[in-house]
Amino acid sequence: MSAFHLFEKIRQGEVYVIAEMSANHGGRLENALEVVRRAAAAGADCVKIQTYTADTLTIDCDNAYFRIHGGLWDGYKLYDLYREAGTPYEWHARIKEECEKCGVDFLSTPFDKGAVDFLEELGTGAYKIASFELVDLPLISYAASKGRPMIISTGMATPEEIGEAVEACRKAGNEQIVLLKCCSEYPAPWEDMHLGNIPDMRQRFGVPVGLSDHSEGSLGAVVGVSLGACVVEKHVKLAGVESADSAFSMEMEDFARMTADVRSAKRIAQGPDYTLTKGEAASTVFRRSLFAVKDIRKGETLTEENVRSIRPGNGLKPKYLGDVLGKTAAEDIPFGTPLNMNMLG
Repeated sequence: MSAFHLFEKIRQGEVYVIAEMSANHGGRLENALEVVRRAAAAGADCVKIQTYTADTLTIDCDNAYFRIHGGLWDGYKLYDLYREAGTPYEWHARIKEECEKCGVDFLSTPFDKGAVDFLEELGTGAYKIASFELVDLPLISYAASKGRPMIISTGMATPEEIGEAVEACRKAGNEQIVLLKCCSEYPAPWEDMHLGNIPDMRQRFGVPVGLSDHSEGSLGAVVGVSLGACVVEKHVKLAGVESADSAFSMEMEDFARMTADVRSAKRIAQGPDYTLTKGEAASTVFRRSLFAVKDIRKGETLTEENVRSIRPGNGLKPKYLGDVLGKTAAEDIPFGTPLNMNMLG
């Protein structure tokens, strides 16, 4: 089985970036392999696909229950959508091989126990549970029982449902859990994303928390990382390849910028740490301090007329001004001299 670098990255305090291919192969294996190559070049840590067939997700039924009403896929019959969007099982090994060649992790979302078994034989390093399957506790338990890391998206989920999914993993003996905050709208409007849930989820469930980002652009991912997201998952696409998911997916040039931005955001958001940096320590000389602003003769009283708090910072700190005023000079103190306590009588 190939090594999977998710928790290694998290332990190192880095952001683990997942490029979600989904249906964006557009029905061609060569497109799928190009997504892997381009995502790796853009800085992804992992490329994710989905393991299902139309028959494992739903049934070929034409009544109203099985038609989509509204949204991006309005009018689609579920069976037809999944048949069009799926990644053929016979492509999986080749996609995994390309991931290994490009130095990125291979990840997939299984949608039934048979898909888990197939991915086990393939040697996948982890399992991703989609938001819509979060309530499928038997599937989660079965995938978790394999002992691989579990990455679980939480779109549409209540805290109770998230807790049940986490508990299903733990009951299966698996503590390698990462939750992904997610808004299951395509694309997700910013006001619906509620990324403030990220630190709350981390505290509630005691596991690392990332973001599955369906919003446009990279701002959501940057904000998520600044709020503590340790994983960012984003749908990616090749320019000119149309699919069921391309309307809310990010082109590779933008994905490369997002990847760089979230890693910068992680560095920016570090802390708490009040240690002075080298640059700050060098700048302390430009702080304010107490200086003689007139010539002060030995025995003369220090007053607000001959002592002031000014830049630079070579003298006593301004907080000592009250202690200094009213004292007498123990020596001559020329104009422009920084004060120290030895100069006072």
